[in-house]
Amino acid sequence: MILKGKVRSVNISEKKGVIKEPIEVGIFKEDYGLIGDAHAGKGHRQVSLLAVESIEKMKQMGAKGLCNGKFAENITTEGIQLHKIPVGTRLRIGETVQEVTQIGKECHNGCAIKQQVGQCVMPREGIFTKVLKGGKIKEGDLIEVMEC
Repeated sequence: MILKGKVRSVNISEKKGVIKEPIEVGIFKEDYGLIGDAHAGKGHRQVSLLAVESIEKMKQMGAKGLCNGKFAENITTEGIQLHKIPVGTRLRIGETVQEVTQIGKECHNGCAIKQQVGQCVMPREGIFTKVLKGGKIKEGDLIEVMEC
């Protein structure tokens, strides 16, 4: 397992059910998530992450128009196999510390990517975290696995 990666993009949306748009710097609040994001709040799925390598798999399967935020992920990563990190693992991302709380999720009805190519990568390879220590995250920041 690769233990270090980097942030490719920080993405946000003010409403649920829409594609997230990249922002320059995300402010992440302890036990809340990305400030200004519709999915932030109490609970175990405060932040969603998906690797650009997973997005590339979908492109190779024929999915069109994919870019950072298209899977509604808050953080697009590079160089780290997110889906192989066990639940409970802590990650240092930029100024933050986050704990992996869930691997994958069920696709919502009408998932455009699933309709286009017959499957979606988020249910298998996307992960969710909760914010243990808040701070800023921006493109290019390092991601480091603290505990496995």
